[in-house]
Amino acid sequence: MKLTVVGGGSTYTPELIDGFARLRDVLPITELVLTDPAADRLDLIGPLSRRIFARLGHPGRITTTTDLDAAVEGADAVLLQLRVGGQAARLQDETWPLECGCVGQETTGAGGLAKALRTVPVVLDIADRVRRTNPDAWIIDFTNPVGIVTRALLREGHKALGLCNVAIGLQRKFAALLNVAPSEVHLDHVGLNHLTWETAVRVNGENVLPRLLSDHGGTIAADLRLPLPLLTTLGVIPSYYLRYFYAHDEVVAEMRTKPSRAAEVARMEKELLALYADPALDSKPALLAKRGGAYYSEAAVDLAAALLRNAGSQHQVVNTLNNGTLPFLPDDAVVEVPATVTAKGASPLPVQRLDPLLTGLMANVTAYEDLALEAALRGGRDRVFRALLAHPLIGQYAYADRLTDDLIAHNREHLTWA
Repeated sequence: MKLTVVGGGSTYTPELIDGFARLRDVLPITELVLTDPAADRLDLIGPLSRRIFARLGHPGRITTTTDLDAAVEGADAVLLQLRVGGQAARLQDETWPLECGCVGQETTGAGGLAKALRTVPVVLDIADRVRRTNPDAWIIDFTNPVGIVTRALLREGHKALGLCNVAIGLQRKFAALLNVAPSEVHLDHVGLNHLTWETAVRVNGENVLPRLLSDHGGTIAADLRLPLPLLTTLGVIPSYYLRYFYAHDEVVAEMRTKPSRAAEVARMEKELLALYADPALDSKPALLAKRGGAYYSEAAVDLAAALLRNAGSQHQVVNTLNNGTLPFLPDDAVVEVPATVTAKGASPLPVQRLDPLLTGLMANVTAYEDLALEAALRGGRDRVFRALLAHPLIGQYAYADRLTDDLIAHNREHLTWA
């Protein structure tokens, strides 16, 4: 079994390698290829990855290359974890929207649109190369914004699913609070990527969400940085990304007075790369846990195992075509919901009727994603403006107009049409 990781030079990669090594019985990889245009990073992460495999007794072979076509040839699955423009572009995404009093964030709002515009054409080019060399390969997308990127892949007919670690992270947190094994916790997780809610938390078939809120609501609210009375009123648990919507002005005020997350991550990456250079290091360092992407490797292994071996968990949270799962959204929208995943792909599980408070915001953001994808695929100032105007975190024409010019100015080198 051959897997290829595009963006293998990411500082995330040792987390992925650790999961592949520990869960080798679930996903018996014989060859793992790390590909990245940054040869200097591959020179650090490739040897570390091989040391992790050796320490944990994984017999698979790990190779590195900057040649994308060679990397994907013959791959059974290709995992995408790339960042077009690197941390420098992310820093811009988190900075210039604040000048209009709008959230600066890499996956939502104006910054999220900028990332989508940079990323979608690159990902589609990669997917076309995969299809030319191996049309049966699955593409697993972990590249943000996952919903828009996955929708672009599916629109072009690629065998693709999107993956996010929000659901598995919440599952692990709830399991710890309830003092049960993670495998006993099943989430009624619903929404769009980075716009999701847990409408039920089930243990042995019982919905324990009310008990979670009554017994551990303070802890959950503190993690989400949202007030407990809000969670009690909603009766559901939103993902932490909903704070950008439910406490927008508060978040903007914070962002204006403290270092950006991008600056934090850039410092962390510098430290991590220095650690990775140590030839004695043969495990993922503790610092990596602060980098983000918790449990990403376990979710990736589970998904790849289901797609390639009909193994892994029976039900998994994935980003896939709506196709009537949420009747208030178009069939070609990409939703993030539990699904049965097999070698044939993902079949979303039924979703109970949802509160209009959730459906209204989902419908609004889906409309934005429609327009964002059009802007990413076809370019043009007017399409960028329309997408920004549609986004619920922007919505005013004067802001959308200024943000359009700012987005183009800061991303011109990545936009062939600009």
